[in-house]
Amino acid sequence: MPCGFDLAHYAELLDAAREGGYRFAFFDSEPRAGDLLLRHDVDMSLGAALEMAELEAGSSVAATYFLMRQSDFYNLESRSGIAALNRLRELGHRVGLHAVHPDATLDGRFDPVIAWHTPDPDFMSVPIEGAVNVMQAGYFDPDLYRSDSNQHWRSGCPHEDLAAGRFAWLQLLVHPEIWVYSGATMRETMTAMLAAERELRWRQLAENRIDLS
Repeated sequence: MPCGFDLAHYAELLDAAREGGYRFAFFDSEPRAGDLLLRHDVDMSLGAALEMAELEAGSSVAATYFLMRQSDFYNLESRSGIAALNRLRELGHRVGLHAVHPDATLDGRFDPVIAWHTPDPDFMSVPIEGAVNVMQAGYFDPDLYRSDSNQHWRSGCPHEDLAAGRFAWLQLLVHPEIWVYSGATMRETMTAMLAAERELRWRQLAENRIDLS
């Protein structure tokens, strides 16, 4: 199958995980054999996160979405931010903190699990008091980890290995923006995201009674 970064292939990845006999698990205990820790770091787009979350829920899949309190791209305290967080919970997903080092402050919106945003090696895997660091020992193993960062699988697309059950367990990091917005390169994908954001801002202006005549 073609390994494009789009929702059609993402659905194929989920199907491959089922074919390989994996269970979709959370970060509330160390992974067991057959667990798939499906993780989404939401760097830029709550809209993309919600679209992916709806697709997953329709396939009876649950994931952990890591949302930022200090994002330059979205505001969790806005009406749309509150609605997005509530909808993720309604769909059966977990919500962790996508934290900006060194601030790992949790509040009632988040489960006690943290994924650092653009971490440096000196703190990336250090345990955090009162929470799970997704990259700490027990939850992270470089041989049992795959990430699509910057629209590139560093060890190749995992769908064949998932379907064959080759991982004892796996932590799979998927960034929703990469899959929801179309583009053959990261630049093209970000261009598509910005175009969608422009349309969103026009709608928000109208909703806020801005005279656009």
